[in-house]
Amino acid sequence: MKLEDIRREYLKDGLCRELLADDPISQFEIWLKQAVDAQLADPTAMVVATVDEVGQPSQRIVLLKQLDEKGFVFFTNTESRKAQELAQNNQVCLHFPWHNLERQVIVYGKAKLLSKIDVTKYFLSRPKESQIAAWASAQSRPVSSRSVLMEKFAQVKNKFSQGEVPLPSFWGGYCIEPHKVEFWQGGASRLHDRFIYQKQDDGSWKIERLNP
Repeated sequence: MKLEDIRREYLKDGLCRELLADDPISQFEIWLKQAVDAQLADPTAMVVATVDEVGQPSQRIVLLKQLDEKGFVFFTNTESRKAQELAQNNQVCLHFPWHNLERQVIVYGKAKLLSKIDVTKYFLSRPKESQIAAWASAQSRPVSSRSVLMEKFAQVKNKFSQGEVPLPSFWGGYCIEPHKVEFWQGGASRLHDRFIYQKQDDGSWKIERLNP
């Protein structure tokens, strides 16, 4: 297998300035709906990139759980690696790779912690076993074996077998407030269509086409 020979043409669609919404949230909502309608696997999956105290980037995939005019929301253990990195540097990059549509969206912004009310509301909407898993997993920390993890899960499940599972003190959410968003549509001969929205001081958005 020669890696340099693995390639394909991108011919599904094009992207022009006249068809773009005036703000990136509205444009993202259009594309997200199309990704859902196309029945893509995990259309809300996004790569979250953060940076540690020595400048080492790290990435992981999480699910987008809320979206409004403020930004993109996800939830996580606040003692996890990503949360520790966000506490030191709240600059974040998100990436939505919608390969089957030959599209991607890249979001640059700042992470802000959500209120306990917002976090609790979402946590109580999760399946009970997902709530229990949040209690059972010391996210990002070493564990000796999967059996140890499953034993902890069973213990927590038994503890909260009756009634609601309470919100862990170490569980929260972040809203990524964007200041720059790029929309990428694959094009023939690698002449892709790329448009970037950049937030201006007055709150409006400047839209520019980028070279592929």
